[in-house]
Amino acid sequence: MNLLENLFVVILVFYPLRHIGCGLDFWDTGYNYANFQYMGTEHMDSMWLFSTYLANAAGNFLMKLPKADTMMGMNMYTGLFVSVLSLTGYFFCTRKIKMPRGLVFLGEMMAVSLCWCPTAVLYNYLTYLLFLGSFLLLYCGLLMESKPVWDAGYSAETQYFLWNKHRKKQRWMLAGAGVLLGTNVLVRFSNLPEAAMIVAVWAYNVILWREEKNGKTQKGTEESGAWLQEGFWHRLGRHTLWCLLGYVAALIVLLGYIHFRYGIGEYIAGIMRLFAMTENAADYKAASMIMGLAGDYLENLYWVIRIGIIVLGGLALFFVGGKLEKMLCGVAGGKCAGIFHVGIRVFWAAVCVAMLVWLYGRNFCSLLFYSYDPVRRPCILFLMLTMLIGVIRIFHKDSPKEEKLLSGMLILVILLTSIGSNNRTFPSWNNLFVAAPYTFWQCWRFVSGGKKLSLTGRRAGCGGEGAPGIQGIFFPVKAVLLTFLGLCMFQAVGFGAVYVFAESTGVQNAVAYVENNKILKNIKMPAERAAWLTELTAFVEQEGLYGREVILYGRIPGLSYYLQMPSAFNPWSDLVSYSLETMEKDMRELEKEMAERGGMKPVILLEITYALCAEGNTGTLEEMGMTEEKREEVQNDGKWKLIVDFMEKYGYKQVFCNEKFAVYD
Repeated sequence: MNLLENLFVVILVFYPLRHIGCGLDFWDTGYNYANFQYMGTEHMDSMWLFSTYLANAAGNFLMKLPKADTMMGMNMYTGLFVSVLSLTGYFFCTRKIKMPRGLVFLGEMMAVSLCWCPTAVLYNYLTYLLFLGSFLLLYCGLLMESKPVWDAGYSAETQYFLWNKHRKKQRWMLAGAGVLLGTNVLVRFSNLPEAAMIVAVWAYNVILWREEKNGKTQKGTEESGAWLQEGFWHRLGRHTLWCLLGYVAALIVLLGYIHFRYGIGEYIAGIMRLFAMTENAADYKAASMIMGLAGDYLENLYWVIRIGIIVLGGLALFFVGGKLEKMLCGVAGGKCAGIFHVGIRVFWAAVCVAMLVWLYGRNFCSLLFYSYDPVRRPCILFLMLTMLIGVIRIFHKDSPKEEKLLSGMLILVILLTSIGSNNRTFPSWNNLFVAAPYTFWQCWRFVSGGKKLSLTGRRAGCGGEGAPGIQGIFFPVKAVLLTFLGLCMFQAVGFGAVYVFAESTGVQNAVAYVENNKILKNIKMPAERAAWLTELTAFVEQEGLYGREVILYGRIPGLSYYLQMPSAFNPWSDLVSYSLETMEKDMRELEKEMAERGGMKPVILLEITYALCAEGNTGTLEEMGMTEEKREEVQNDGKWKLIVDFMEKYGYKQVFCNEKFAVYD
């Protein structure tokens, strides 16, 4: 590796760790770390434990590493998963695909910058890592099918030996891809659709069959024998079988371990609840998830059509301009044609700048990098561009089979990454570690045509290669494409530099610390949040509540980890996917356990809105700081009523309150 590549590698290792000391999220970050620390059916919802089992197990292992007893330490360890993803993507694209290193580096920087999801959500990043590993094994394994393994001068015996060795290596690769995809089901149960990657296996077999039919695939020598001859269906079945064997083997081993440790009945019950939760969480229904995914792409057609109209206008302009330039070639020795040639390109550059101004003005994107607005629409359009390029390369007659396979697999990755999530296309633009370099590479090939780029083009006299006529008619397409990619890169880097996940938006004004909390040591956050946590931490320490079980309610599950208080049953009990029936069952079991252990009751920690309602506050809505709709929502919340009844039954009293939290004991 040269010095520049060493620099690329160092940046890709450390860039994903840029925010490990910033942010305080009451939702996903602390919630996942709490699940890692208190992994097991005692403090976790069994549905969540089993549906994301390997992610929780990996997180639990990370908790045992040096410096993992702080949030910053855990942020560093989980952030390294993104480092591994970016490095794996970089070396695959540069070594195997032979893409230019600079373009791949830009693609990886874009991919890392767009990782909006907190790295604490390990069931996402471990999913992406195993998915990428299976992608690489499947791609390399399938390419081995047509890779020459001997010289024509070898004897039949030597050829057979080399062929057999080659075939074994291919089997291990295909089976390995299946193992990783099967393992991913235990990382996150909704990864089941990833099995559709088998479509790439079938499609590539069709490509090989067509090449053999057209006489493009080279076989061995005549002395090779019948062992080399293989029909389409036999080869298709062989490839499918090895992938399937690896997939099933991984599931059998992992489910066997779960059966040994927890009992397969517990696992099945948890997964059945996962399917049943769609009754309460409609956005997790398969139809809703697919419609949400399709909705993002359909909504973005608004911008595709308008940018397309600009491009069509440019094509018409340059077609007419080419005719005019030819007419001007005889005027003043062709000088007028040269001036016109440069002028029309300068004009189109101004059009591209105007398009940028229009896009910002129409809120296609913004500079509010603490939110999703700067990147959401550009990312969706980038995904659409990647898939369009993939389709073009698949059906282009001059595309080699390796490129057809890569293009098809990337389309599958983009589509499958978002299936199984209720976050629409967001997961797909969190997983661009091969797709972003691929798109930059293909666009560079189209724009450059193998030549150096320039504004004026290379002219070889009137009507030469640089002319805006037939030869240069695609200049406006290339200019708009470069403008869009530049916009995407700028927005992605700005987003990556600023955005840190915190609930439904990003962290702003992170300038303060919680000095009295070991877990949150050196974590910057907004001053208001730091004040809330400082007061609450001081009370918990004063009363010796560390280690006490807690019931959290009000979208504050992260406090279980931040305060080192294990949940009595589920730290995010107000989550829609956690049903009222399940909570009733868990609270009955809690009461039974309380009776068995001598009446030790959990602490109850509420978000202030619920605390005001619990105290029966008779003040006005303005004094209580809530709307009528919010108060009705709280009063009609069945799970909240369970907590109120529990507090009344066991005589809970408020022992702490500040602007954000209230504690009952």
